[in-house]
Amino acid sequence: MQIQTLLLIAPPILLALTFHEFAHAYVANRLGDDTAKQSGRLSLNPLRHLDPLGTIMIFLVHFGWAKPVPVNPYRLKNPKQDMLWISAAGPCANMILALASGILLRFLVATAGEPDRLSFMGLLTYVVFMSLQINLALAIFNILPIAPLDGSKILSGILPARFGKMFYYMERYGPFILLGLIIFGSATGVSVLGGIIWPFVKFFSRIFAGI
Repeated sequence: MQIQTLLLIAPPILLALTFHEFAHAYVANRLGDDTAKQSGRLSLNPLRHLDPLGTIMIFLVHFGWAKPVPVNPYRLKNPKQDMLWISAAGPCANMILALASGILLRFLVATAGEPDRLSFMGLLTYVVFMSLQINLALAIFNILPIAPLDGSKILSGILPARFGKMFYYMERYGPFILLGLIIFGSATGVSVLGGIIWPFVKFFSRIFAGI
């Protein structure tokens, strides 16, 4: 990846990760658990949320992570249901950012047409387009029902209690499955995760930005 491209996509990546984690912390705090707030995670400061290795992985293999927001289920009134909403908050925040990026992109294209890529408007349009794509990809990636992604906790909150023990054992293997899929995609060029995520990214890109 060229240094110019890296500098252009860094701001939307930081914004996407920061709002994702802030949303988790905000909803947890609203539902009665101030663990994240006490840990300094109820913040829009990117440095509070970034995981160095996870950030590097985003640029290297296009999959990465931020520091997980600490949540204490025992401080929630309804742990099963509340954890569902806390987990869903991150992907929802990214979808909201994606929608805002799509609306702004429509405005830029309507105002400037197809600007010169080397002009200020061209660079701004590219950054907003990447914000749309990054936020959609992050939202969809995180709702996959594979631990430790948010989707696994959302699914756990939806499933009847009788499936809880079985799901708990399945969660133990989630990180290995996820890591295996990422390594397989990097080694072979055949991305299973990308094959799942990008059709949805294209679909919502058309809805949000008309592209």
